[in-house]
Amino acid sequence: MSLLPYPLLRPFLFCLDAEKAHDLALAQLERLQHSPLRALLQQPRVADPITLAGLRFPNRVGLAAGLDKNARCIDAWGALGFGLVEVGTVTPLAQAGNPKPRIFRLPQSQALINRLGFNNDGLAAFVANVRRSHLRAQRSSGAAGASGGPATSGTSATSAISTASAISGSPDSPGINGANGAAPALVLGLNIGKNAATPIERASDDYLTALEAVYPHADYVAVNISSPNTQNLRALQSDAALEQLLAALAQRRAELSAASGVRRPLFIKIAPDLEAEQIEAIAAALLRHGMDGVIATNTTLSRSAVQGQAHADEAGGLSGAPLLHASNAVVRALRQRLGPHFPIIGVGGILSGADAISKIEAGADLVQLYSGLIYRGPALVLEVAQALQRSRRP
Repeated sequence: MSLLPYPLLRPFLFCLDAEKAHDLALAQLERLQHSPLRALLQQPRVADPITLAGLRFPNRVGLAAGLDKNARCIDAWGALGFGLVEVGTVTPLAQAGNPKPRIFRLPQSQALINRLGFNNDGLAAFVANVRRSHLRAQRSSGAAGASGGPATSGTSATSAISTASAISGSPDSPGINGANGAAPALVLGLNIGKNAATPIERASDDYLTALEAVYPHADYVAVNISSPNTQNLRALQSDAALEQLLAALAQRRAELSAASGVRRPLFIKIAPDLEAEQIEAIAAALLRHGMDGVIATNTTLSRSAVQGQAHADEAGGLSGAPLLHASNAVVRALRQRLGPHFPIIGVGGILSGADAISKIEAGADLVQLYSGLIYRGPALVLEVAQALQRSRRP
């Protein structure tokens, strides 16, 4: 177990504004991860391997996107025993996100509401942080990959398209996962989104820019089309818009794969607030366009489980314990429509090992944690990994 005394730290952190506490925790993790005090973070990585989308995951517990938007603490998350770490969401250009305050705790329900709005430092800073991580440096073999051109700057996300290869850097390894034939310490997912200022009709420009920039550095790329905090973003889950985006992503991935000799899996992250017909249409589109997996789900706009609580009426997405059953229902519906072998990452409402097992039983192959870490701390990673290990059928 990590030596960090989270039960003692939590009362102090919960006395702070939620976003200030988050920023403080990230700053401390960033300092510790490459210092002699790294042992304070260290937890055993439970061995519960699974191979999905051509990637070998050392266990089935992951960090969800959103907690580390700028990829500052990759090595710290690795030390905590995760089998996969997903960082981002990153947009082509840096943006401040929505006005503060924008994160609210609902401790009675072990929940959070956030309306952050993809606040991040942009692709250049994000990729630089990924490249600096010890995880990535240890896995790089220097083999051929996506090559870059001279770096330039632009004033819009559209102009950034021509510079994505410059951001991605010099020729890279054939993949972080399993480089040199070694067993992976963990799998790294890089989560991409669109800038708030980019019209929804041009959203694919941003996603293609981001895909090209992160492609050489990811084990898989997650495409976030489901945050409720970027105006009209969830419209990308509708039939015509989804078809156009997935077709564009598939084509660009094919081009990048041909150039680098490496095919990176693409996972699409969807919302919980979907009707059965929408889930069916999304599942069909994922199969039709050769996507490699789905992440279910993002936060919910529903407040039915937290009515009457302080901050319950704040705008934004609700996460934490109240999301569990809605997320599981989407996972279950996806599994029915995608068949037994299509990779599903389940996220939403996991605050115990039993919660994680319920998500696996609903049809997920892997699980991710976010709000549960805020309420339970690093011990939750070990608890969930051990519970899933014990539950696995021979």
